[in-house]
Amino acid sequence: MGPIQTLEDVIGLLLRRRWLILAVTILGTLLAAWYAKSRPDTFETAAVIQVETPMVSDPLRTTTGQANVQQVLQSIEQRLTTRDNMIALIDRHSLFADMPGLSLEDKVAAMRASVRFQSVSSASGSGLSAIIISAQAGTAENAARVANDLAQSVLDLGAEGKRATADASTAFFKEEEARTWQALTALEAEMTAYREANRDNLPTARTAIQDEVAQVETALRTIDQQLAGLQGEEARIRAAETLRATDRRRLEDIAAQLDVLAAQRTPLSERKATLDASLRNAPEVDSVMATYDRQLRQLQDQYTVISQRLAEAETNQRLADRQQTERFSMLERAITPEYPMGSGGKKLAIAGAIGSAILSLVLAFALDLLFPAIRSSAQLERELNLRPIVAIPDVPKRARVSRGRKAITSLIESEMGRLPMSGFAGNMAILAGTAIVLMVALATLT
Repeated sequence: MGPIQTLEDVIGLLLRRRWLILAVTILGTLLAAWYAKSRPDTFETAAVIQVETPMVSDPLRTTTGQANVQQVLQSIEQRLTTRDNMIALIDRHSLFADMPGLSLEDKVAAMRASVRFQSVSSASGSGLSAIIISAQAGTAENAARVANDLAQSVLDLGAEGKRATADASTAFFKEEEARTWQALTALEAEMTAYREANRDNLPTARTAIQDEVAQVETALRTIDQQLAGLQGEEARIRAAETLRATDRRRLEDIAAQLDVLAAQRTPLSERKATLDASLRNAPEVDSVMATYDRQLRQLQDQYTVISQRLAEAETNQRLADRQQTERFSMLERAITPEYPMGSGGKKLAIAGAIGSAILSLVLAFALDLLFPAIRSSAQLERELNLRPIVAIPDVPKRARVSRGRKAITSLIESEMGRLPMSGFAGNMAILAGTAIVLMVALATLT
């Protein structure tokens, strides 16, 4: 059975349990106010660091410079919030001196939670314009010292980081330039040696080789023709039945000419074979030279890029030495706060009061659920579908006791007047029963 179904039931619940609701609400509010008052004060202050743009600006470096600033700030924040730096900061300012029982790890965790780095974007939204470093502490002096200490650390690490980054970049690109130049020199020497070893197979000499092959082939064809003619003449002379003296001398001349032509043909044949071998090796030489050329172009491109990056790094190094890059400057130092952080205790007390009120209502509703009863004629009609004829009002306890006694006394008197005078024993029994009923009624009313 649900006791709360109408607005009248809600009002009845509030009236019935008003003392419980008031007691729980007042007690909870007092406890919340006491807890809020007993909490230690916390002071907060902040230092502001401005990110200044370089006096010597380069449009090509604007985006890169802003990205570098963000990376530097992130690196500085990570370095400042390391465990060793937090311990050094605690020892330097004697923080948590009033908490000797607090462990070192708890101190470091509390210190990290009390420090906050907030970046402020520029109006154009393209970069950072300022950094707000906030610090909280139990005393105003400690809060100001911690904030200013962290701000000064950001300034120092920012300047050192710029110079260190520029120096490291310059050294790295110098090493890369030397390494690339050495690789280029070695590759060029290897290409020269291979070119000398395969001079005849190079594309520039291939046309001359082909022309020479054509000339050698022409010379060989001429010699072969001469050889064929002399051999044919020799065969005709030898075919004669009788050889004359002139024929014999001609045969001797032909033999001498054949020997000369054979001697001329041998070196030409060897030269042609050499030239043909060179032409057959030309594709392999072309492939090797193409590989060399590709490697050479890659190294040259790398050397060009490295040279450009080295020039930029050297420029950044000079700008960092002259403090002409993006730099940090103290815009506003953290001042000692006059008052602790406001609205914390008040909010806690208000939250405690609201929570206590809600808890009291929940308790009142729970009691009605645990002890359900029909408390009005409307509930009776709603739950049992019966319309009550008579509704007895709730009578206060004191009034109920006095009225009950009067009713019982009048009842006894009226009954005593009606008793028959049948005997002493009967009268005593009736009086004893009436006394017992009276005592039970009085005990029930009280």
